[in-house]
Amino acid sequence: QVQLVESGEGLVEAGGSLRLSCAASGSTFTPNVMGWYRQAPGKQRELAATITSLGSTRYADSVKGRFTISRDRAKSTVHLQMNTLKPEDTAVYYCNLNQFQRDYWGQGTQVTVSS
Repeated sequence: QVQLVESGEGLVEAGGSLRLSCAASGSTFTPNVMGWYRQAPGKQRELAATITSLGSTRYADSVKGRFTISRDRAKSTVHLQMNTLKPEDTAVYYCNLNQFQRDYWGQGTQVTVSS
């Protein structure tokens, strides 16, 4: 089993920054992909950013240039630095780990950006 524990939720004004972290524990193996997805009220869950165990990254167009994903392989931890936040970034952010074509999810952390 894999457990994902998220931290860093918060309320911030537009233009501000937040940093989310997610620590994976349990039966984690490489190669894998870790990332962050988000779900705004009334909308489907969507990809924000992912990073492979080799360090390749992928971003949604809506966050490119503002969000940076990174990971500490030794600690199986992934971080999402979010800058220049916008009200439309308001959502529940979910940490994800994909290994052997199986998805594991964190319980979600709320990010609220006020205008």
